[in-house]
Amino acid sequence: MRKMIKRLRSLRALGAGRDAGMTTAEYAVGTLAACGFAAVLYKIVTSGAVNSKLTGLIGRALDVAF
Repeated sequence: MRKMIKRLRSLRALGAGRDAGMTTAEYAVGTLAACGFAAVLYKIVTSGAVNSKLTGLIGRALDVAF
């Protein structure tokens, strides 16, 4: 039983070291994807057509009588 526990601990230690840099790479790719998406979304929202629609929508929302 002790040999089995020792073996499981060593296997767990080996597995943890194998993926040590993977989370950093995933965060980097996720950050780049989020920045790219934000840039595209910014360009869409600041375009003339979308800007005028949003301005009209906000204006109508503020003019609603309760």
